[in-house]
Parts: sequence; C-alpha cells; structure tokens
Amino acid sequence: MSVPNFKTDQEAEDFLDQDLTAFLEPETFTKVSFEFMPKTQNVNLRMSESLLTAIKAQAAKEGIPYQKYIRLTLERAIQPQTVS
Repeated sequence: MSVPNFKTDQEAEDFLDQDLTAFLEPETFTKVSFEFMPKTQNVNLRMSESLLTAIKAQAAKEGIPYQKYIRLTLERAIQPQTVS
C-alpha cells in the first residue's frame, strides 16, 4: 500500500491520525542507531591506503560515513566494557 499525495497539511495530519500498520513493510526497514554522547575528542590515525579503502568500502556497504564506521567498530570491540 502506498502513501497518497496530500494537497494540504490538514489532509496529511488527518492521514496520520489512523492506524498506519498497513503501510509498514518490514523488508524495507533500515537499521538506525542513535549517538547520544557528544563527540569531544579527536584521534589521528595513520593506516595503509589499502586498509582505509577497505574501511570506506565496508562503510559504504552499510550506508554510513567511514569515520562513523570506524567509531562503531571500536565501540563494538569494547562492548563488554562501559563506553563513556
């Protein structure tokens, strides 16, 4: 089922007042993660060009910027510990 086009904001608001589960298609869901902690520290890493290319390719596959991919990978590596 597709969402209709609305001519007014009121039409859109009225549409949102109904049960919208018929419009949800789980196979099209996208994983979303939220980052709540402010990023206040910078890190400078030196790595081979081939490693950076592989990181960028994997990040692109996951649909996220490569720097965020590096940060998430590091967070997963220390998951049992508390990240602060």
